[in-house]
Amino acid sequence: MNEENTRMQEPDRMQELDRLQGDFFDIDRIIRVLEHAEQSVITVFGDYSLDKYVYSKPSRDEESVETGLIAYQIHETASYAGIGGTVANNLRSLGAQVICIGLLGIDGHGFELMEQLEKIGADTRLMIPSEQLLTNTYLKPMRGEAKGSASEMNRLDFRNFEETPRELEDRLLRNLEQAVQQSQGVIITDQFLKRNCSAVTDRVRDGISELALKYPDVFFYADSRGFISEYRNVIRKCNEHELGGTELTGLRIVTMGEKGILLCEGNEKTHIPSFPAKPPLDICGAGDATNAGIMLGLTLGLGKKEAAFLGACVASVTIEQIGVTGTATREQVKARMYEKKHFFSVKL
Repeated sequence: MNEENTRMQEPDRMQELDRLQGDFFDIDRIIRVLEHAEQSVITVFGDYSLDKYVYSKPSRDEESVETGLIAYQIHETASYAGIGGTVANNLRSLGAQVICIGLLGIDGHGFELMEQLEKIGADTRLMIPSEQLLTNTYLKPMRGEAKGSASEMNRLDFRNFEETPRELEDRLLRNLEQAVQQSQGVIITDQFLKRNCSAVTDRVRDGISELALKYPDVFFYADSRGFISEYRNVIRKCNEHELGGTELTGLRIVTMGEKGILLCEGNEKTHIPSFPAKPPLDICGAGDATNAGIMLGLTLGLGKKEAAFLGACVASVTIEQIGVTGTATREQVKARMYEKKHFFSVKL
């Protein structure tokens, strides 16, 4: 999107905010609240992965002596904690304290995943390694003469296709209750579509709903690709494609990409417009960044609309970071809010 197109959108954004029926965003208040992020303890529970990039150049290809096939020569790698790890990374970048709970294998990818989580200062003591599992891994071969122009080839996914053992479900729920007692919020990352073959099984999902009732002062926030309608007693978040024709009650948060965020509660619906972002854009991880911003806002005492506004701002910063798992610092969020203040400060 060029600058002219961005300018053309500004009146539309103001009109959209006018339709919020007198609501407005006090940018200064949100920034002041964000300065206390270290006081928030947020548990990120559920699916984690290792996102691993391996880089090769066509000019360095060699023929395999054994098979006669072309062997790609890897000259560089980069690893990141994905899924719940992306949420944790964004929360830590914003200053929150983070407790991680999930499953991983006792393998090299699991070692790298733990290394990435510990590097950002997350508390990993409640992560559960098991010889019965593979560490969820997205291995992304990147091909090109220059790193900045490398293209992703067919991805190699490491997944578990057997049902999660009951003893691991028990440990997950015990660890979650332990973490809830010292947290203001819990984000559930429910990534995989194959039922009962990951951290968030049917039984674990039921356990989460019971804990949400038992600890009503803690925010429980579920992001699920395939099972959002099966959660109870929690804030439910999905994107517009995952929502489909699902009928949900309670507070629902629907992310709609460049169209923003829709808050639904009862018959009331509120549209939070997205922040303008400068291309090129990489939307991978945008939903995780949004989740981090929303939950941090809620645990710091922001209202639902303000928290969604913060989530939209965080995502707009991360999608401008190409070729990496993007994060946003408080200073970046503060700068973005003040930069776009005229879009969102609507007088009563």
